[in-house]
Amino acid sequence: MNSNNPLKPAHVTTRRLLDMKEKSEKISVLTAYDFTMARILDRAGIDVILVGDSASNVFSGHNTTLPITIDEMIYHAKAVVRGVQAETGRAMVVTDMPFMSYQLSSEEALRNAGKIMKEHECDAVKLEGGKVIADTVKRITDVGIPVMGHLGLMPQSIYKYGSYKVRAQEEHEAEQLLEDARLIEEAGAFAIVLEKIPSALAETVTAQLSIPTIGIGAGQSCDGQVLVINDILGLNRAFHPRFVRRYADLGAVIEDAVRHYVDDVKSGSFPDSGESY
Repeated sequence: MNSNNPLKPAHVTTRRLLDMKEKSEKISVLTAYDFTMARILDRAGIDVILVGDSASNVFSGHNTTLPITIDEMIYHAKAVVRGVQAETGRAMVVTDMPFMSYQLSSEEALRNAGKIMKEHECDAVKLEGGKVIADTVKRITDVGIPVMGHLGLMPQSIYKYGSYKVRAQEEHEAEQLLEDARLIEEAGAFAIVLEKIPSALAETVTAQLSIPTIGIGAGQSCDGQVLVINDILGLNRAFHPRFVRRYADLGAVIEDAVRHYVDDVKSGSFPDSGESY
């Protein structure tokens, strides 16, 4: 995805993210699932675009992230990569590996990670889990595929948890999360998402790792932050957890625009003579 155009900003890489952590420069991450949104995010200066399996929820309407397939993730990722390439080309694109695309064996995980990388030229893949997937992370990174980890609340394990409550509040779970973070770093991950864990724990993890942490509902001490684009734009009024800051109410704006369009069509005022050939 690197551009030869000297006027374009340098593409964000795993090395750049490490430099940002070392310099205490915060890392901005948002999700995107289509060409148009990816262009907007890249133009706005986002560091990393995550093609999240949250597409299962916000794009396809499922209750969890579990139903989305690897081919559907590749479809969304192709569109996002094209969007970034059509704009400044700066943003790093990371693609979630969906449920059961990496859990069965390290070999299958490697094949699926390779398929994702080959079919849409993204920069990295993301996997959920700690100790149980450390060997898989190592297997994937050993062949040159960058991996971002994900600990804390892991949406692909939601049926095991039984709720979306804060994770690692108990001492034993907090200790396990810290150990998992170390193991994922040792396995070769270049960054780790920390989702919905106590701020103090996130601060400890961030201080003890040499790779960046990306928080979502994990406080201010993480090296970066990630949110779902639909949430910050107010496109989903039914979902507004405390860790989401809404920067716009586009749901209301779009609904109002559509109502005006419907009224204009019904009244015959659209199209007018200037909008006709």
